[in-house]
Amino acid sequence: MTKLGWGMIGGGEGSQIGPAHRLGAGLDGLFEFRAGALDHRAEAGRDYGQRLGLDADRAYGDWREMLEGEKNRPDRVDLVTVATPNATHFEITKAFLEAGFHVLCEKPMTMTVEEGEEIVRTARAADRICAVNYGYSGYSLVRHMRAMVARGDLGKIRLVKAEFAHGHHADAADADNPRVRWRYDPAQAGVSAQFADCGIHALHMASFVIGQEVARLSADTVSCIESRTLEDDAMVNLRFDGGAVGRLWTSSVAIGRQHGLTLQVFGEKGGLSWAQEQPNQLYLMPLGGRREVIERGEAGLSPEADRTSRVTIGHAEGMPLAFANIYADLAEAIAARKAGREMDPAADLYPRAEDGLRSMAAVFAVAESGKRDGAWTEARPPMFR
Repeated sequence: MTKLGWGMIGGGEGSQIGPAHRLGAGLDGLFEFRAGALDHRAEAGRDYGQRLGLDADRAYGDWREMLEGEKNRPDRVDLVTVATPNATHFEITKAFLEAGFHVLCEKPMTMTVEEGEEIVRTARAADRICAVNYGYSGYSLVRHMRAMVARGDLGKIRLVKAEFAHGHHADAADADNPRVRWRYDPAQAGVSAQFADCGIHALHMASFVIGQEVARLSADTVSCIESRTLEDDAMVNLRFDGGAVGRLWTSSVAIGRQHGLTLQVFGEKGGLSWAQEQPNQLYLMPLGGRREVIERGEAGLSPEADRTSRVTIGHAEGMPLAFANIYADLAEAIAARKAGREMDPAADLYPRAEDGLRSMAAVFAVAESGKRDGAWTEARPPMFR
């Protein structure tokens, strides 16, 4: 397949997320990094882009310059990744969709539900792909869990338990650290801190694996560090539209937890357990049986798992490779559109704008429920009710 053109906004020098995207996009040779506006400081962005190999005329000073520079080029980029601060996602994503680009937006896709619905409408009207980087859904065994649930290996799903709890913001002395402080500032983070940052990853993964969307929720939110306006811990009860019950815990003050993303799924005939820090093993407990260890890369797994397993069994795979699976999905989707053919079903798993919208609706529902002492709250965006 001819390489697709890829551009990036944000993710500049020193960025936490930028290298993961560049590794993921380039791993399979499906995308070529051709354009970027990598820093809010124009000259720093241009300089870094050229050091990464961009031509001088495609290392842009800001996203508007990139949009103007790319939209009329015959070799313009096919996909634009938006990895800028949260409050800028809506404006940038909408502008590039309207100009006919496919977009992969970092989460959260928007700051409000209304903006999320506007992005969904814009992507549909433009007939462009708008994906959201719930990158953990790219792990091979997460996709195998989804395949097992879909084919009925666990029977009817009764319960899902998701966690994304770490302790990296547990020091009250960090209250004035600018890298931490903004996350708990409503002016910069919106109505939620920890749930909007980490909880939505756990929620998306739960929905992705069981094939159900959250309909209602009840949340207990708290600021364990009292100087914080927004929550640093949340426990959320979930009711899914397919009948499953969910329990979700997310925290930034759980000292001793490092990353902390885990998922357990319990059905009529068995249970599954997976942890992002040990992503190569999936544990299956059949009803009345013995616990089994499913290893990534072993024979006899699902097409979804086989397609996304990168290295031989026994070797570790990590986050950049999960990101690469999202990019491989998007390359397949874009190529299928260009060729006018059907997409490979095993690749048609990338998170959509609709997923980003549902996440934002859940963020506002958690904030509202938390203010009302855990009152059950509608979690679906108006567009999907």
